[in-house]
Amino acid sequence: MWQELREELVPQGVEVLTVALDSGGAEAAGPFIDAANPRHPSLIDATHRLDELLGINNVPMGVWIDEQGTLVRPPEIAHPGTSVLRDMLAEHGVPQDAPPLLLETLAEAAKIRVDPERYGAALRDWARRGGESPYALSPDEVVERSRPRPPELSEAAAHFELGVHLRAEGDVDAAREHFRAAHRLDPGNWTYKRQAWSLEDPLQGPTEYYEGDWLKDVRASGAEHYYPRPDL
Repeated sequence: MWQELREELVPQGVEVLTVALDSGGAEAAGPFIDAANPRHPSLIDATHRLDELLGINNVPMGVWIDEQGTLVRPPEIAHPGTSVLRDMLAEHGVPQDAPPLLLETLAEAAKIRVDPERYGAALRDWARRGGESPYALSPDEVVERSRPRPPELSEAAAHFELGVHLRAEGDVDAAREHFRAAHRLDPGNWTYKRQAWSLEDPLQGPTEYYEGDWLKDVRASGAEHYYPRPDL
């Protein structure tokens, strides 16, 4: 869907660049990128540097950058005019023959509310009007809306990067210690959580190594808070 939006907007001077946050690198994320056959730049962030540098803490999130390389909108939940999960569940419902954990996960995911059409409309307006668009923020507004960066988040980023490195070196137990520290220091970072959970279980289900899992944590925080709607 990002590719379709890119084809629509690139004649107006807007390029779409997608980044997969996956510590598995090309081996893990590459097949999905290849299957999508993108014609836009499609990168892989194996150490989650976008979490550290920009405050990305969930996916999908989007950042707008103008021709001068200036942030026009800081990271926010971003859907390209539609939502795959929402549309899939609306059309097909929850598959009743799926494993119990997947059934519960999909049922909880169905409670997540998104408004992708508004985001797509805002992005199209920016493509047409550039800096004159009401959705193009001033530098002061970008700073005000950006996620605060206290020292704990920098420490969490360091722990997460160490965890990724140790996991790649085969020291799984030590990696888990650093992943747990990252979760504790930055509890609102879903990319840190999901990455560690998925290394244990593709469904991100309960394990003996982490206090939480996707289903437990989403239920605790409320599905309605999983994707905060962009302030448009």
